[in-house]
Amino acid sequence: MPKMKTKKAAAKRFMARGSGSIKRGHATKRHILTKRTTKNKRQLRGTLTVHPSDLKQVRDMMPYA
Repeated sequence: MPKMKTKKAAAKRFMARGSGSIKRGHATKRHILTKRTTKNKRQLRGTLTVHPSDLKQVRDMMPYA
């Protein structure tokens, strides 16, 4: 059986922690930020943990993470 491939788009968006949880960034923080308030952009900083209901799909996309 051939090796499983990692979905590269998912590898760029998610990172596995040592505890097994997966962290992700906030959406809508890449470009066209002029229409967003300073408060909104500040609140989009940092990372979040992937919700448990989405964890299986993310793990399937990244089999070796």
